[in-house]
Amino acid sequence: MTKKHKTIIAGTLLLVLLLLAVYIFKNNYQKENGASIRIATPTLFVHGWGSSYHAEESMVAYAQKSHATNSVIRADVNPAGKVTLLGTIKKRAKNPIVEVNLQNNKSIFAGINNQTSAMNKSSNYIKDVITVLQKRYRFNRINLVGHSMGNLQIAYYLRNNATNAHMPQLNKQVSIAGHYNGYVGEQGAPNKTVLNRAGKPQKMSAGYRGLLSLRKKFPQKAAVLNIYGDTGSGSDGDVTVNSARSYRYLVSKRARSYQEKEIRGPRAQHSKLHENTQVDRLLVNFLW
Repeated sequence: MTKKHKTIIAGTLLLVLLLLAVYIFKNNYQKENGASIRIATPTLFVHGWGSSYHAEESMVAYAQKSHATNSVIRADVNPAGKVTLLGTIKKRAKNPIVEVNLQNNKSIFAGINNQTSAMNKSSNYIKDVITVLQKRYRFNRINLVGHSMGNLQIAYYLRNNATNAHMPQLNKQVSIAGHYNGYVGEQGAPNKTVLNRAGKPQKMSAGYRGLLSLRKKFPQKAAVLNIYGDTGSGSDGDVTVNSARSYRYLVSKRARSYQEKEIRGPRAQHSKLHENTQVDRLLVNFLW
């Protein structure tokens, strides 16, 4: 064997070893960072105005107690949209849950005084969380659960991303106390929401008008559960029944299924709905 042949063989072996080392490094890196882990459909919980992930804990605890899930992590989101995941979803995790925790929990942005624009901008927080999850885990579908303001952020996220092929498909959505056509006392919103037979508001808030394109964009394979409260006065104290029910007009014609559930009595108060066992039961049965 000539010196030239020996050099070629040595070079080939070196290249093979180098490629093998790169493969092993990449494989180990993916395992350590979860990028190679395919998980079951994750469910994001998004809290309301001025709140935090603590508002989601009672519902999540019920899901755990009911053995609907065995995996819960948290996604902290700073005002700039940087997401920090706290916890790890294991490969065979059952119905993993992500508690979203927004540091900018009132959707306040410099130079933006319009609530509709603020909701639209803060909906990017939902996208930020999902994008970070996608970098670490593999999944094709997602469930979204919102309370109060969280529903508006989810609705605007869907308006902006429902046709985005890079984002996971919406599987199921649970709306709890969504003020789609304004909340009680909101400036510029109707004092009273009157719905026609199709669920269309007679008068629309600016935020509702901003969501009208959902009628042509809402994911057709998604199922929706709309939960709202009535303490006896036609509202939960903050959101009227018909403001919450106005979501029907936006999504029901395209959604795979759409259903509404009304909660009545003192425990139907706006902030008590996410601490309500009846809501917990509806949510778990619908999602899982």
